[in-house]
Amino acid sequence: MGVRFNREYRDIIKDFGAALGQIDNCHETFEMERSEWEQLGREEQIEYLQTLADDIFYGLGSEPLIAVGEGKVQYDSTNHLIRVWTDAQIVHLIKLI
Repeated sequence: MGVRFNREYRDIIKDFGAALGQIDNCHETFEMERSEWEQLGREEQIEYLQTLADDIFYGLGSEPLIAVGEGKVQYDSTNHLIRVWTDAQIVHLIKLI
């Protein structure tokens, strides 16, 4: 199926990566301990998160709900959005068009 979008892909990934960084224990997705994650520089963390955003973006095309750390990511094809959740709260909406 695939995720449909019309915005610049790099802008989507930038926003998506920033939202993923707000999920508690998102570093566990990289099989890192919190101390390892915190030792990375901010630019390195951003690179990791944007790579994760890219991977999840394509995964959402076949699996509309993906767990990340203590949160989840959901593709809403009807409204052309990606929702990033922590626990029961929406942290961020990424517009795809």
